[in-house]
Amino acid sequence: MGEQILIVVDMQKDFIDGALGTAEAVAIVPKVMEKIRDFEGEVIFTRDTHGADYLETQEGRKLPVPHCIRGTEGWEIDGTLRQFVTSDTKIFDKPAFGSVELAQYLSRKADIRSITLIGLCTDICVISNALVIKAFLPEVRVMVDAQCCAGVTPQSHNNALEAMKMCQIEIME
Repeated sequence: MGEQILIVVDMQKDFIDGALGTAEAVAIVPKVMEKIRDFEGEVIFTRDTHGADYLETQEGRKLPVPHCIRGTEGWEIDGTLRQFVTSDTKIFDKPAFGSVELAQYLSRKADIRSITLIGLCTDICVISNALVIKAFLPEVRVMVDAQCCAGVTPQSHNNALEAMKMCQIEIME
């Protein structure tokens, strides 16, 4: 039958109501909470993670807004979602948009039926992780729940959903 996995991408304060927060990101928090609560399978979190040298990195030069600096409040998983993090919960701190470490972890699992991604931002880290996972596990059903995602803008969110559809990632509307 296979295991179901839910990946909660970068649901961190800085992306919800902090340095890079948006009204759309705030709006999905209750839906994300419900999705995690009702999910039957392993729930994995990712955290965008930068150091104090963020502004000297390529990302920092292209997006000069310090965010998700390790150890800061903005780096933490949203307070309402922390109730779902236990000592057994896998959390992947990722210095880049997509996590090769996460994809490698998933590729070592014996029998995965499906992987569902939710979180922020649809058009940067959700799409990046979905494509990396699809590259590592081309025969696994990879899905994105659009109602539990938000992009930098509503238009870029929709563009990312369309791009993922073309790459055979299922979009749950």
